[in-house]
Amino acid sequence: MNKLKSRKVLIDGKIIPASIFIENGKISEIKDYSEEAEDFGELVIIPGIVDTHVHINEPGRTEWEGFETATKSAAAGGITTLVDMPLNSSPVTTSKKNFDIKLEAAKGKLWVDCGFYGGAVSDNINELKELCDSGVLGIKSFMIDSGLDEFKFVSESDLRNALAIMKDFDLPLLVHAEIFTNSEKGIANSFSDFVKYRPHEMEDEAIKILIKLCKEFNVHIHIVHLSSADSLDQIRKAKSEGLNLTVETCPHYLYFNAEDIPQDDARFKCTPPIRNKENNEKLWEALEDGTIDMIASDHSPCTHDLKARKFSDAWGGIASLQVSFPAVWTKAKERGIGIDKVSEWMSLNTSKLVGLDNYIGTIEKGKYADFTIFNSEESFIVEPDSLHHKNKISAYHHEKLFGKVHTVFSNGEKIFNEGKFSAEPKGKIILRNN
Repeated sequence: MNKLKSRKVLIDGKIIPASIFIENGKISEIKDYSEEAEDFGELVIIPGIVDTHVHINEPGRTEWEGFETATKSAAAGGITTLVDMPLNSSPVTTSKKNFDIKLEAAKGKLWVDCGFYGGAVSDNINELKELCDSGVLGIKSFMIDSGLDEFKFVSESDLRNALAIMKDFDLPLLVHAEIFTNSEKGIANSFSDFVKYRPHEMEDEAIKILIKLCKEFNVHIHIVHLSSADSLDQIRKAKSEGLNLTVETCPHYLYFNAEDIPQDDARFKCTPPIRNKENNEKLWEALEDGTIDMIASDHSPCTHDLKARKFSDAWGGIASLQVSFPAVWTKAKERGIGIDKVSEWMSLNTSKLVGLDNYIGTIEKGKYADFTIFNSEESFIVEPDSLHHKNKISAYHHEKLFGKVHTVFSNGEKIFNEGKFSAEPKGKIILRNN
């Protein structure tokens, strides 16, 4: 039996002194701090972070990232469970056959637990039922070009066809919500051009369609990586009507502001784009009032040469897996937001999204013993060499962040401690209803 304790443990939304007893990978008892146990003193023990938006890219593009490097980075950043997107791997996860290939590729390489999404594209409607029944935790679609020819974007008609199948499964449809409007178009040779050519309206109009479909089909639709604060009013209205609509935003939309980003620095290029400070303040307010449910990294790495191209041709994606939790905590701390809210956004609500909240997401008896143990006041500088990502390029280089992760437990075992990893990867593959 493992036992650990701290004067600062997050239980039932409050920080209290407590001891945690672990048997067979699960929490067996929560007792008073006076118990004899491994003592973490003033370090804060919270539920392991659950990141439900990660692009691992294996198989097929392991020069971008792979299961071993992604999950190792996750562990170092306090993430104990992640969910892999159906792209940018090759083959993309749009059929059971391709899903089986991905599962085989993941075996023996996981430092943390890993679930998977399937994809709904314009040409896989005949594969979708079998894919939904294969163990995926959700289905992902793009309403705009994904950047990969093999993962085609969907029309409203395609979404209707997919939802007609998905309504028989208890799975969320996750959607990249941008569509081209009548807004100005052009070649984005700088960051400000990029923001101009990916305006708020592209998100707002796409979300309008998704709300309509959510109401019509009575299914769970999840809007990934919201950056447009202009969409918040229609989201609030939809939620007030009881629609099963959830929304995530990402650390980079909460940490960076467009005004501060160098014009030619493609490390900050992502879709939808990082917007201005006024917009991003509203995202924080929407998190606090519950309009936005959660925060996920959208870790989207690539090789150095794909980011080193001229801005218009550079890959759009931000690598952040290892620093997403400290980045959010840093800005939350500045705003006087407690770790209870951050944990709700990054552990509890993300676990609910993928149907895992009966097993993880909070510290309570019977749940898996997944813990992130960190110093809420200790700062560190993000140096490229400290990142375990396959490619070290990141928008967070040289940023001063708070919330240094010291120790991570997964399934009751210490997998990361003071900068060192356990002897071997022991993460589990997570399948729906298994």
